[in-house]
Amino acid sequence: MRPRRVDPASHPSAARMLLVWGVLTLGAIGLTANLFRLQVLQADVLSSRAQAQQTVRLQPILPRRPIVDHQGTSLAVDRLVYMLYAHPKLFKKSKDEVAEAIAPILNQSSVDLANLFDEQDSGIEVNFGLSEDAADRIRALRLDGLELLPRQQRFYPQQDLLAEVVGYVNLDREAQAGVEYTQRAALERSNQVARFLRGGKDLVKPGEIPSYVLKQDDLRLQLTVDRRLQQAARTALKQKMTEFGAKRGAVLVMEVQTGALRVMATEPSFDPNQYYTYQMDQLRNWLLTDPYEPGSTFKPINVAIALEAGTVRPNDSFYDEGRIYIGPWPIQNSDGAARGSQTVGEIVAHSSNVGMVRIMQTLKPEIYYDWLAKIELAQPTGIDLPFETAGQVKKRDQFLGDPVEVAVTAFGQGFSLTPVQLLRLQGAIANGGFLVTPHVVEGLFDSSGKPHWQPQYPPPKQVFSRETAQAVLGMMEKAVEEGTGTPAQIPGYRIAGKTGTAQKASATGGYDNVARITSFVSLFPVEAPRYAVLVVIDEPQGDNAYGSTVAAPIARDVMEALIRIDLISPSKAPDTTVVEQ
Repeated sequence: MRPRRVDPASHPSAARMLLVWGVLTLGAIGLTANLFRLQVLQADVLSSRAQAQQTVRLQPILPRRPIVDHQGTSLAVDRLVYMLYAHPKLFKKSKDEVAEAIAPILNQSSVDLANLFDEQDSGIEVNFGLSEDAADRIRALRLDGLELLPRQQRFYPQQDLLAEVVGYVNLDREAQAGVEYTQRAALERSNQVARFLRGGKDLVKPGEIPSYVLKQDDLRLQLTVDRRLQQAARTALKQKMTEFGAKRGAVLVMEVQTGALRVMATEPSFDPNQYYTYQMDQLRNWLLTDPYEPGSTFKPINVAIALEAGTVRPNDSFYDEGRIYIGPWPIQNSDGAARGSQTVGEIVAHSSNVGMVRIMQTLKPEIYYDWLAKIELAQPTGIDLPFETAGQVKKRDQFLGDPVEVAVTAFGQGFSLTPVQLLRLQGAIANGGFLVTPHVVEGLFDSSGKPHWQPQYPPPKQVFSRETAQAVLGMMEKAVEEGTGTPAQIPGYRIAGKTGTAQKASATGGYDNVARITSFVSLFPVEAPRYAVLVVIDEPQGDNAYGSTVAAPIARDVMEALIRIDLISPSKAPDTTVVEQ
């Protein structure tokens, strides 16, 4: 048998094996070096980059806490709505067909929608507040080019009833007015940036969702106002304003011991759900921003000043000649009547301008001016609502340099204050002489009624003695029993009050000959005062438009609502005497 011949080329040479070994060794070294670079030298950088790719950072829009009234009635809540966008360039159907399909759901004209789709190719905002039901109906149409984005929307179920107090939140969820503005810290939940880890399909891992996003508290901001009283006040206000063609009007009710406001109603008001349809002037709470000359409703405060200063006593008498001159300036009673000798109480009951001038002339002007500062006439009340302005008082030199300044201030003109300031001052007559802080916030409460936070208001400041306050309160009761405030009487209840009819300052200087503000303030029940009620009506029309005919009947209706709702017992048995004809 012949031996097989072996080809030398079929066996690798030592040089070739060395080359292969070298290539493999260099590859292993390179791989090791690269692994060392990736896992050691660049480990932190690459780890951070990977975490950034796998982490979604979002700032979730969490619902604002609800707002409720004193009884727990809902005044403001967050609800889930949808924004509908259209992208016509993605439509598979014609614009007219898409418009006709969604028009019934949106309650809009299909022609208007089709025209809207012609404005641009993409990103058209069609509706910014669709309900979940409407959004589901649009999804069911399966139309390409329509996009639904969820968002939280603030909803005000009472509409315009308490808009002055609650305020509103704009489309960017920025608070603009009311307690929505001043209580942002209490109403807004955590706004932390949430970090979510996602898997390979961009799905969020359930275990990675922060707990504060999934679990929300049940706290709600409770107010002192009462929806039932607010409704009664607004109804009475609207009726009289319509009857007298008034420009605007307001009702305030305050608990005199605490400063808690039970009613803050203005007309005309606005619907915070549609705030964008109103002029900015209509959104302003003029009870806090617009000082006015209070007229005769300030007379009880002036009497309290004179009594406290010790220059007069309740039974002192002053001569009312109906008309006097202070330098060249004539001052007369509103009815022109000369009543002769009148006690301080009779001057209040009959609202005598001349009598009030005589009373306040017993004080030195500098002492009188210091008292105006002591009762904080030129300072805001500190109410927990935004944009409050202070009253306006003449400068000291001007007040002391002209006797007519003292005279007109005596019957409530020549200076200005806001309705809330006047209510606070009248509350001091009812509660024994203390200035309290008007407020509308009770605090944050959970669903079981347990308080979790309550605001601390400044302690009451005593400006009048209890004896002085009690004496003036008695004079105001006489004004309701037999003076200008008789239209506010309620059988069986002791009510103190004071009317006011003041000329409005003219924009060109002096006073308008036609425009006036009528008002009425009442304190009740007199034997143990609980409430101060203030009604202000701006520019009522007609020759019979006075505080007694316009404002006092509204105050009576509001007090009757308070009696019903708070179950206030009569002060005395009503007079049931039958007069034989």
